[in-house]
Parts: sequence; C-alpha cells; structure tokens
Amino acid sequence: MMKWIGALLLLSATTWVGFELARKLNDRPKQIRQLKSALQILEAEILYSQAPIIEACYNVSKQLPHPVSWFFKVVSEDLKVKTDSLYEIWKKNIDAFWPLVALGENEKEILRQFGRTLGQHDFVQQQKHIQLALTHLERELEEAQDYQYRYSKMVKSLGFLTGLLVVILLI
Repeated sequence: MMKWIGALLLLSATTWVGFELARKLNDRPKQIRQLKSALQILEAEILYSQAPIIEACYNVSKQLPHPVSWFFKVVSEDLKVKTDSLYEIWKKNIDAFWPLVALGENEKEILRQFGRTLGQHDFVQQQKHIQLALTHLERELEEAQDYQYRYSKMVKSLGFLTGLLVVILLI
C-alpha cells in the first residue's frame, strides 16, 4: 500500500514540475509584451508629458499588471529616497525583480542596456534608445512564442512520462 502512495506522490510531483515549466514557457511571451507596453508608456510619459523619470516610472506602474508593474513602482520609490545614480538603481532592481518573472537573460540584458541610456540624452536620442529596446524585445517575443509553441506541450508530457518511468523502475 505504501508503495502505491509513494508512486502516486512521485508521479504527481514530476507532473507538477512539467506543468510548472510549461507555465514559465507560457508566461514569457506575455511578460515580454508587458515590457514592450511599459517602454511605450515610458516613452509617452517622457516625450509627450515630459514627466521626470520618477513620475514616469510611477505612472507606468499604475498602468500595467504584476509583476512588471512592481519593477517600475520600486524604481520610482528608490529614486525618491536614494542618492544612487539612475542606472545603479535600475540595475539593482532588475536583479531583485528577475527571480519573480519568467523572462530570460536576453531580456535582462536588453533592460540593462536600456537603463544605461535612460535619462542620459535629449528627447530625440531617448526616443531612439526606447525604439531600439522595443526592437530587441520584439525579436525576443518572436523567439519566446516559437519556444512556447514548440515545447509547452512536450514539457507537460515529459514531466508525467518521467514520473511514470521512475515509478515503473521502482516497482
């Protein structure tokens, strides 16, 4: 009887891992789209409203769903109270934010590079840097959608089948 309970628990655990990995594959394109929206809103806030970075980040955080909104809210709050440079605050918050999302290292590097230029140029140059970041995120979005399409179902099945194999080997 205990063997069957253990087998069922093992099968459930590996199936859950497969579904969790598939969820990350499914969340990545959604979060990249949210980042693109965030940069577009940030562009509008900076260029058209001519809002300071603190206010622009806060306004972005109010318009987006979690977890992307958390990043911009914390950046805004840190800019109000800390004396570090904008890039240092941006980089520190990216590192703190990254474990909460399903995004990859390429998206992290795109945001880091964008953070280096944020607030360093005039409006025209800033707009060019935002457009460059949006172009890079679009490329990553296409790749993420391809991975999702290819591997999402496979990862779910692989989790279940791995558990089944282990259970069969142990019985």
